[in-house]
Amino acid sequence: MKEKEELRLKELKKDEESLYSDNIKYIAGIDEAGRGPLAGPVVVGIVILPRDSMIEGVNDSKKVSEKKREKIYDEIISEAIDWSVGIIDQKEIDEINILNATKKALTMAIDNLKVKPDLILVDALEKIDTKGIPYKSIIKGDAKEYSIAAASIIAKVTRDRIMKEWDEVYPEYGFSGHKGYGTAKHIQAIKEFGPCILHRKSFIKNFI
Repeated sequence: MKEKEELRLKELKKDEESLYSDNIKYIAGIDEAGRGPLAGPVVVGIVILPRDSMIEGVNDSKKVSEKKREKIYDEIISEAIDWSVGIIDQKEIDEINILNATKKALTMAIDNLKVKPDLILVDALEKIDTKGIPYKSIIKGDAKEYSIAAASIIAKVTRDRIMKEWDEVYPEYGFSGHKGYGTAKHIQAIKEFGPCILHRKSFIKNFI
């Protein structure tokens, strides 16, 4: 690993490193992907990595190319003490709203873990059900905390793969390209073909 990358990762881990203690052995990072798109699910990723983990390239998923994310994703899940995802689909997002759907997916992801963390670091969300596990909410946590950045990659890769699968069912919308986000091409496709079952009705009122 290049010295510059090693220094970046150490900086990303600095705050997290200070949180370990006799009572805090396992720290989990949590982040979501898909709060903003017009179509598809919201996905929350959670990961517990070893304290000495230094996976090259771990960063806020928005700052990492798709190809590189796939590679880092494989490294994260092979190194993780435990990891999981929570997924809430577009139908439920319409029923309970995106914030509540994200919070529900977060609790689901925690429930799916086999190893219980001692502390959870979460990107910005508050008033969440962490099943009694203490948590720390950090604004822009995916850019500041190693474990949250790793969780952002798990969430993003998982969601992107779901959207690519749906692209084969509904190729006219171009889901594999924009992943459901409101690009000009996507909005034009909604106007031309109407919505499909993957679209969030509460998000596309202005386009139909």
